[in-house]
Amino acid sequence: MPSLTFEGETHDELVRKVRRWLASVEGEEERLTPVQAVEKASEITKDALTVIASAAPGPIASSDILKGLTRMGYEATDSTRRAVTSGLNALADMTGGGLLKRADRARKDAVYEMNAAVARQMLKTLRG
Repeated sequence: MPSLTFEGETHDELVRKVRRWLASVEGEEERLTPVQAVEKASEITKDALTVIASAAPGPIASSDILKGLTRMGYEATDSTRRAVTSGLNALADMTGGGLLKRADRARKDAVYEMNAAVARQMLKTLRG
């Protein structure tokens, strides 16, 4: 019988992982705010630290040094997340969100340009 397992240190972490998995199964494309993107990147980094720590051989995995390094990685990730989200929130407050809207428009324009270039290349290939 198939099974699915989620691991996390807190209830909130488990809930986030389950929601992310459900969204991926349903094919939903999630639009993230810059702050949400930073928080998601932080979660991914923590997940990577956990995977790396669990992949260590037995004696190394149980060593205080590895546990300390993993804890330091979590703390560095959390402090970076807090600093970046504070900066983004302050920037949004100062500009009324205008700067982030301009950046989003620039992102959309870049995607359009990329899609147009891909379409031209495909036409060139099809025409021979």
